[in-house]
Amino acid sequence: MKKDPRLIVALDVDSYKKAAYLVKTLSEYVKVFKVGSVLFTKYGPKIIKYIHKRGAKVFLDLKYNDIPNTVANAAKEATRLGVYMLNVHALSGKEAMKKAAEAVSQEAKKMRIFKPIVIAVTVLTSLHDEDLSYLGLKGNVKEAVLRLARTAKEAGFDGVVASGEETQYIKQKIGSDFVVVTPGIRPEWAREKGDQKRVMTPKEAIKNGSDFIVVGRPVIENRRPLKAVKNIIKEINS
Repeated sequence: MKKDPRLIVALDVDSYKKAAYLVKTLSEYVKVFKVGSVLFTKYGPKIIKYIHKRGAKVFLDLKYNDIPNTVANAAKEATRLGVYMLNVHALSGKEAMKKAAEAVSQEAKKMRIFKPIVIAVTVLTSLHDEDLSYLGLKGNVKEAVLRLARTAKEAGFDGVVASGEETQYIKQKIGSDFVVVTPGIRPEWAREKGDQKRVMTPKEAIKNGSDFIVVGRPVIENRRPLKAVKNIIKEINS
């Protein structure tokens, strides 16, 4: 069995020791690990350096959402860390996303390094249609996701974070080359949703056109995380 580049394992833990154990255990089969706000806030670039040392890549999931200049500078610093992928919240606005995309491209070119895949967070998978009114968003989730995805595309982004329920719609309306990263993944053998509302199996998400799937709890809370990863890879390719 080989690594599947479409699988991203989310290191949603608060312990460096636990994160390092997971990376060491899974890096033979996992190419990309997601580092989120909890782990990065506690340990910073240290965990990114360790993942790189193990020969894996980093999806830095900090969902930058601020004024344009701050978002652009944050994205620039993430680029300097050599991450494979980073995200900005689409609700930060078109100007912030445009400046972030430009900053990432310029910094990668300046350093002569790989330009990170820059994606926009649309509507979190913990939200459903009835939640949107509190955010001031019109229509249903699918409509809101598409509006935000189009704005991200216009701003120069490579893709978006969206649930598997919207992936096919995004690909049809925006283009097959527009990257979709899908969280809220639950394998058939781990259907407990937790705080996720829009979930899908690995096989379903890939079939719908997701370029990457992000899997957290079914792996990191499993007593046998390596076996869980192997089962997910088999499910993706079945």
